[in-house]
Amino acid sequence: MQQTTNSILMVRPVNFRMNEQTAVNNYYQEALHIKNTEINKKAQLEFDNYVAKLRRFGIQVITIEDSLENDTPDSIFPNNWISFHENGTVAIYPMFAENRRLERREDILLKVEEKGFVIHDIIDYTVAEEQHVFLEGTGSMILDRKNRKAYCALSPRANEELFIEFCEDLEYTPVIFNAYQTVNGKREAIYHTNVMMCVAETFAIVCLSCIDDKKERKQVLKSLKEDKKQVIEISEEQVANFAGNMLQVRGLQDTRFLIMSQSAFEVLRKDQVQKIENHCEIISSPLTTIETCGGGSARCMMAEIFLPKK
Repeated sequence: MQQTTNSILMVRPVNFRMNEQTAVNNYYQEALHIKNTEINKKAQLEFDNYVAKLRRFGIQVITIEDSLENDTPDSIFPNNWISFHENGTVAIYPMFAENRRLERREDILLKVEEKGFVIHDIIDYTVAEEQHVFLEGTGSMILDRKNRKAYCALSPRANEELFIEFCEDLEYTPVIFNAYQTVNGKREAIYHTNVMMCVAETFAIVCLSCIDDKKERKQVLKSLKEDKKQVIEISEEQVANFAGNMLQVRGLQDTRFLIMSQSAFEVLRKDQVQKIENHCEIISSPLTTIETCGGGSARCMMAEIFLPKK
């Protein structure tokens, strides 16, 4: 089992803006006081530059153009509705925001197959939406594919029972905890685990201070250390600048890269950068508009493809 892939699916936005339906529990979203058409233009530019940069480093990016047919302001974050696995399984996930459910498109699977990937099986969890139960893909879960562990911070978008069902279906050991951020003086659940945690091959980046319960914090640390990961701790302030929203991928000649936004890179301390660079190179790209309105960053924009090739 590989922890990293060199193939990524990304969706180019056509209607990007601040999604009012997700803002109810994504406290990282902020309104930009410019026209939505301007916001979308800026997001497209950030997206195009980001994709070009990834390709320059030999990362294979399959880009799909979003369609204007539906109102899908968050289509730029496909990792929440789909995940691709080494055994040829594709998982499709139930989404909290109703307008995000429109992002799920069968033609995207066909395009992935056209690129020579093989899909053997589709596990569809979306019926859970009828019970108002959600699990938003690799936003809600951090997969340690090699050690078969899945980390999940429970939230309105990450249901415990459904997470355990996923772990049984795909043979992962669940590591469950609660993660919080301070909003107007109150501790509120962080909407997605991948905002405060990233698991790479030989290291993990995590905001332990987001895990208020000491026992849960210990359990997460123990689990990472069991797998010989170097734990690089980040602060809640760094999390607010998307320093937890990172992904390790492979590029030319199997070189490992850690992908993050420019704002994430800029809030890292020198010693943190040094620790990361002991394991792999860093690629960062400016994603300010996407982060501000979307409340998501570099990792959220990439759905990793681990499917077998024809």
